[in-house]
Amino acid sequence: MSLKLKFTITFTIFVSILLLIISSGIYVFYVRYRTTDFYRRLRDEGILLYDQYNAINNLKPDSSKLLLQQLNIHRNSYYEEELILFDSSKNILYTEPSSINLNTYHSVFDKAIALSNQEYRFIDGNRNGIAINVGDKYFFIVSAIDKNGLQRQHFLQWFLLWIMLLGIILTAFVSYLFVQSLFRPLMSLSAQMQKTTELNLTDRLNEGKHRDELYQIAKSFNAMLERLNQSFESQKNFVHHASHELRTPLATMLAQTELALGKNLSEDEYRTLLSSLRDDQIAMIDLTNSLLLLSQYERINVTNQWPLVRIDEVLMETIGSARRMLNGIDIDLDFINIPDDEKGLMLHGNEALLKVAFSNLIKNAWQYSVNKKVMLSIDASNNYIHVLVDNYGQHLSVSEIEKLKVPFFRGSNAVAVKGFGLGLSIVHRIVSLHAGTFDYSAIKPDINRFTVHFKLS
Repeated sequence: MSLKLKFTITFTIFVSILLLIISSGIYVFYVRYRTTDFYRRLRDEGILLYDQYNAINNLKPDSSKLLLQQLNIHRNSYYEEELILFDSSKNILYTEPSSINLNTYHSVFDKAIALSNQEYRFIDGNRNGIAINVGDKYFFIVSAIDKNGLQRQHFLQWFLLWIMLLGIILTAFVSYLFVQSLFRPLMSLSAQMQKTTELNLTDRLNEGKHRDELYQIAKSFNAMLERLNQSFESQKNFVHHASHELRTPLATMLAQTELALGKNLSEDEYRTLLSSLRDDQIAMIDLTNSLLLLSQYERINVTNQWPLVRIDEVLMETIGSARRMLNGIDIDLDFINIPDDEKGLMLHGNEALLKVAFSNLIKNAWQYSVNKKVMLSIDASNNYIHVLVDNYGQHLSVSEIEKLKVPFFRGSNAVAVKGFGLGLSIVHRIVSLHAGTFDYSAIKPDINRFTVHFKLS
């Protein structure tokens, strides 16, 4: 069952229940009102009968006949109306009409006398009746059929039934049209989503003019498409550059090998060839390791379960490793600000990953420095840690700064330096894993600065 049909049925059932409750309430209210009003009118009839009878008894005999005739004003006041006046000894004082079957009222006589000053109501088929004690020892019974009231009640019953049926049909029709109108934008969104593939990730959904829930859905989907497009573009560029970087040393190695196979070389020439092949193999190993590291870091997620590590200690160990690995490096570490509490130098992190990031920054600064000097600085407080890596060298252009974190990108100053352009991409990923950022700034005179920012929680 489709969602549209479910919504239509649910809404129709809800309105049907509501109409049933309202119609039943109206009908019950009317029945009670009609019954109560009819009993009130019957009571008035009985009281009028007793008042007239009592007036007759207080007049002279010659006037009794005339007043007795006035009692006939009750005749046929209501449909099949019957009036009985009797005393506590069940002596019948007056009936109207005179042909009343008193046997049907024996139980009513007893209950009326037993209730004394209270009224007694009874129902016999469609006939409603009331018995009331008046005076000290007199009782009257009035019963009739509320023909007009029952006819109106019957009409109301059918009227409400038809109104409810028509209301249900109209509700189902209107709710279906409403659901169709409501789901039309969703169906349009669904159709556009189905057309979306990796080949047209640049296409965007129409967000519409109204800032409603559909606008939010379309906006969120477009934002997701943008992220997917960036991811696909990044992956495409990564694969393209990786294949290019791997193809170049492989082609060089193959050409050297074929050249060696086609000639008779001396021992020194073979040594030279093998040395060249070794350099190419080392370059391929470095490239492969970098690609594996970058791929591995893409799958790591940020976690608060990492232990606390001291940034200054990580830097000192990284500096020691750099001095052993990078020939001729001149590296210094300085503190710009030192927090009062040692916790200001600590953050939750993976020590091994942080060493890789700082090692890449130091190596990058050493490679592109004109004097092989690298200056490290720590600026820390209770809220943040900044690590500054400076070197003397050619400044980067604005376009080059924008592409620093892109894998395989190399600036114009990298022509004479071996590398693959993956070092800063790895740094960016590791720093991001630690909820940090890093950026580049050009400082006069001829100082390049990379700054890593960590915010302490």
